[in-house]
Amino acid sequence: MSAPSRIMAHMVASFPDRAASLDVARALFDGGCAYLELQFPFSDPPADGPDIQKACAAALAAGFTVSDGFRLAAEICSSARAPVFIMSYANLLFTRGIPRFLRETKEAGAAGVIVPDLPPDYDEGLFAAAAKERLSAMPVLSPSIRRERLQRVTALGADHIYATLRLGTTGAVTTIDQAGLGFLSAIADQSKDRSVKIFGGFGVTKRDQVTALEQHVHAVVVGSALVREVAGSQRPFAAVRDRVAALAGGR
Repeated sequence: MSAPSRIMAHMVASFPDRAASLDVARALFDGGCAYLELQFPFSDPPADGPDIQKACAAALAAGFTVSDGFRLAAEICSSARAPVFIMSYANLLFTRGIPRFLRETKEAGAAGVIVPDLPPDYDEGLFAAAAKERLSAMPVLSPSIRRERLQRVTALGADHIYATLRLGTTGAVTTIDQAGLGFLSAIADQSKDRSVKIFGGFGVTKRDQVTALEQHVHAVVVGSALVREVAGSQRPFAAVRDRVAALAGGR
């Protein structure tokens, strides 16, 4: 039997509530995710589709704060069976202060951060500060990136890169085609460090998409599909555990 596919599973902190989100994290690990992407809710998330937007809005309406997020992250990381990345947007890092945000990320036990609207060269010092803290700052690249810029970004030597498989926001199902696979190959070809781990996502909802991608990436990112399971189930633990296991091919 072949090994399960590597999945980076996405969840929204404190959705549907704090206690339930701890259960969701445990369920994703039980389901066999290889990485966990823990999103700190923000009121205007530019890269997120309607499902994640609704989850963020619900968490914020219930009183989520960044301090709450770090406490939750520390609890999750204390028993995590896979690396945890904290994902959010520039506004939260600016408000907190980038050095403080990264320091608290490290203290919580996370492996790094994903901040889609702080790309390399326009990152306000994020990538240099993360390196000082020995954290991984994962750049997010989209297929519209120009070749010259792709060369500049990959030359920075990031150890993880997140490639979106299409333009726009998360949520809508993505067709895995030669254009998307070619974009992943271009990132790999341009990367200065051949050990770079490439993550591919945006619109992955089915096992056949995972199998189409897994030979081209280190891990496949699944977000909105799992958030929908949390939102739509009275037993979110079982729902997300079984969904991530099915996507990974472990069950």
